[in-house]
Amino acid sequence: MNRLEIDWTRCDGHGLCATLLPDDVVLDEWGFPVLRGREITRGEVTNARRAVLACPALALRLSRGAEGDL
Repeated sequence: MNRLEIDWTRCDGHGLCATLLPDDVVLDEWGFPVLRGREITRGEVTNARRAVLACPALALRLSRGAEGDL
């Protein structure tokens, strides 16, 4: 199982993650990301990795659960 996580000490609210992953991330009223908290499917992992790499603040990460494989 793979999930997105945000390091709030780094996030500056650029919003790129919501643009790249609109099914998983929405922006709050101040422009900061809100994760929908759902599992990232195997077919979505590539796009999630791209979003993690594109985050200008390096605040987004993809975590792996016990049965997930990145």
